[in-house]
Amino acid sequence: MSATHEVFNQAPPLTGFTTADDPALLEALRREGGGWGEAEVRALGARAGSAQVQDWARLAEANPPVLHTHDRYGHRIDEVEFHPAWHELMAAAVESGQHAAPWADARPGAHLVRAAKFYVWAQAEPGHGCPVSMTYAAVPALRAQPELAAAYEPLLTSRTYDHGLRPPLGKQGLIAGMSMTEKQGGSDVRANTTTAVPAGDGSYTITGHKWFTSAPMSDVFLVLAQAEEGLTCFLMPRVLPDGTRNAMRLQRLKDKLGNRSNASAEIEYEQAAAWPVGEPGRGVRTIVEMVNMTRLDCVLGSAAGMRAGLRQAVHHAAHRRAFGAELVDQPLMRNVLADLAVESEAATLLAMRLAAAVDRSVAGDAAEAALRRLALAAGKYWVCKRGSTHAAEALECLGGNGYVEESGMPRLYREAPLLSIWEGSGNVAALDVLRVLQKEPAALDAWFAEVGAAAGADARLDAAAARVGTLLGELSDPARAQLLARRLAEQLALVLQGSLLVRHGDPTVADAFCASRLGGDWGNAFGTLPAGADLGAILARASVKEA
Repeated sequence: MSATHEVFNQAPPLTGFTTADDPALLEALRREGGGWGEAEVRALGARAGSAQVQDWARLAEANPPVLHTHDRYGHRIDEVEFHPAWHELMAAAVESGQHAAPWADARPGAHLVRAAKFYVWAQAEPGHGCPVSMTYAAVPALRAQPELAAAYEPLLTSRTYDHGLRPPLGKQGLIAGMSMTEKQGGSDVRANTTTAVPAGDGSYTITGHKWFTSAPMSDVFLVLAQAEEGLTCFLMPRVLPDGTRNAMRLQRLKDKLGNRSNASAEIEYEQAAAWPVGEPGRGVRTIVEMVNMTRLDCVLGSAAGMRAGLRQAVHHAAHRRAFGAELVDQPLMRNVLADLAVESEAATLLAMRLAAAVDRSVAGDAAEAALRRLALAAGKYWVCKRGSTHAAEALECLGGNGYVEESGMPRLYREAPLLSIWEGSGNVAALDVLRVLQKEPAALDAWFAEVGAAAGADARLDAAAARVGTLLGELSDPARAQLLARRLAEQLALVLQGSLLVRHGDPTVADAFCASRLGGDWGNAFGTLPAGADLGAILARASVKEA
C-alpha cells in the first residue's frame, strides 16, 4: 500500500473498558449504603464497555424504529418495529434490575444500587433508558390504586423482558410509559383537553390527542385525561384483556434531534379503554411521584453522559500528538480535561446523593424526603443543563475526529439536551424550586442541614452558602422571585455539590471546584481552572484503564 495511506497519530478504538471504573461512583455507592451491590455494578459496567454492547448501541442508533400503521391488507395495527439490538439492550437493562426491580427488593440501598447500574449502563446507549426509567417511576404512582398495583406491580418488577403486543396480565414482564404532553399545554398538563368518560364497568373511555408519548410500544401507560371531577390519572393497556388492540392510534413518530434509538409518537385515543389511578380529579398529585422518579434518572443520565464524554476525551488526548507532544501532556488541554473531570465528578456525587435520598425517603425518613424534593428540582435544573455544555467541550477535545458519527460523540451531543427538557425544561425546574420553598419549609431546613455538615471546612463554600441565604431573602416579591429562580436553582445545586465534594470527594477535585465554581476564580468556558489547581491529580482519577 502507498505510504500516503499509512494511518498514524490516531487513537486506537476504545473498547474493553468498564464504565464502573469510576472512583466517585464506587465511593458513593459504599458510603451511602449500597456496597452490597458493588459486584453487580462492576459486572454491568464491564459489559457496558464491551465490544458487543458498543456494537448494539451503534446499531440501535443507526437503525431507528419504524412505524407501521397498517398491515398489507389495510388493517390498522399501530406497531413500531425496532432493530434487534434495541431488544438486546432492553433485555440486559431489565435483567440487571434497572427498571422497577427495587420496588420488590426490601434491602436498604436497593434504589441506590439500581441508580448506579442505570448510570454505568446509560453510558453504553442512553435511548433505551427512557422506557426503563418510566417503568421504574410507574410503580409509586400505580400504588395510588392498590388493586391495580396488586395485579401489575409483580410484572413491572419482573426481571424478564417480554416484548411483543399481548394482553399485559398474561406476559412475564411489563414495560410502562406515560402519556401526558399535549400540543396546547406542554409542561402545563392542566391544559390537557383529552377527555375521560365512565364506561359503566369501572373503566373509562379516553378520547384525545397526545403530542408526545415516549416509548409507544410499552405494555401499559399512565395517561392524564379530564374526567368530570377534573384532571385524573389512568392506567391504559396497549392490548386489552381479550387480545384486541386498544384504540391508541399512532399518527407518526417524532423526528428528533437525539434519542433516535427510542421511539416517540404522536397519538390519538379514539375511546381507548383505561382504568382510574388515584383519586378522581387529583391526577397531578398522582403523577407527580412518577415525574420525580424520572427526574432522578435525568440527573443520573446527564452525569453518565458527562462521564462517557470525559472518557472519550481523555482517551483521545492520551494517544494523540500535536506540536511535538501528547495532547494529554500539554498544559492547555490538561486544564480543559481536568475542568471536564471536575464537572463530571460533581454531577456524579450529586446524582448518587439524590438516589440515596430516594432510598431513605421510601423507608420513611421525612428529612430525606424533604431534601430530595428540593435538591432534585435544583439538581435537575443544573446538572442536566450543564450536560449539553460538557458534551460540546468533550467533543471539541477530539476536534474533527469527534464530529463524525463513528466517534460516538455526536450521539452524546444530541442526547444531552433531551435530559434537560424531559420532565420539565429549565424554567419548569426552576419554578418547581420556588414551589417547594413556598409549600415545604422543611425542604430548605434539610438543604441547610446537609450543606452545613461541611461548615468551616472551606471558606469559599461557607461564603457561597451565605450568598444563598441572601438570595432567599429577595424572594418575597413573587415577580422578583421568578426573575431570580434560575440563579437560585443554580446556587442551590452548586453549593450542595461543593458540600458533597468537600466532605466526601477527592481533595484536589474539591479544591478546584470550590475555587472555580464557588470562589469565582474561573472563566466562562471549560479549561479555565485557576493556576493552582492540581491538574495531574484530577486527571489521574479520570484516567481510562484499557483492556
